[in-house]
Amino acid sequence: MTKKSSICLSQYFERIGYQGVAENTLEVLHALTRAHTQTIPFENLDVYLKKPIHLETGALFNKLVLAKRGGYCFEQNGLFLQILLQLGFNARPLAARVRLRVTDRSEMPARTHLLIGIDLNGQQWITDVGVGGYSLTRALLWQENLEQDTLHDRRRLIHESGRWFHQVWVDDRWLDIYEFGGEQMPISDQKVANWYTSTYPDSSFTKQIMVARALPDGGRLSLLDGEFKHRYPDGRVTAHRVTPDELKNILLEQFAVRWPEE
Repeated sequence: MTKKSSICLSQYFERIGYQGVAENTLEVLHALTRAHTQTIPFENLDVYLKKPIHLETGALFNKLVLAKRGGYCFEQNGLFLQILLQLGFNARPLAARVRLRVTDRSEMPARTHLLIGIDLNGQQWITDVGVGGYSLTRALLWQENLEQDTLHDRRRLIHESGRWFHQVWVDDRWLDIYEFGGEQMPISDQKVANWYTSTYPDSSFTKQIMVARALPDGGRLSLLDGEFKHRYPDGRVTAHRVTPDELKNILLEQFAVRWPEE
């Protein structure tokens, strides 16, 4: 690690269990996306506890890598973007509007999500390790109407009226995850959106605990609003309510995250 980068690639690779080469290839992009999402959980514990979220590269590295915590989109994709840049990828931060709770296309939620765009070998790709239970486990080719299978689900990008929609096939239908238009999201905009999502009283992140992790077998784990779910590769889902006494053990045993110190 150097003062200039604030990132040590070898420590990051150890954190996510990656043992491959450090190159800017498509194979490495897919492998890092998968390893990151399967190891570093999406979680909003600091937001829920009203702790400040710092987006400086060193702070992200310290929290997600050295302290073995997780984070939400600005933290996850903020760190992953810096990793990709250090590896030599032509990557950039992109802004998106989350649509999981906004199904009416005429409604325009704020741009409060960060994803990553990559130009590689003459093609454009996106990756996203910070969208909760729908975090990608491989990069997606930025191409209209191309159905793309990941280990965990099927995705596609559709283009309507100048807007791109990232969709997932779930419960026998296509579900909008978010929309984006290719606009970059510089750190100044990230800080504003991060402040809003982490402090606004009606933000879903401030009102409930959210944790998610992809599993190597194609399943997913999630903890949302007090309910722990295990979605298996064959589509089966088990769920149970988590009592306050169970919470810390669930976080540690299922997501490898310790409850933050007060």
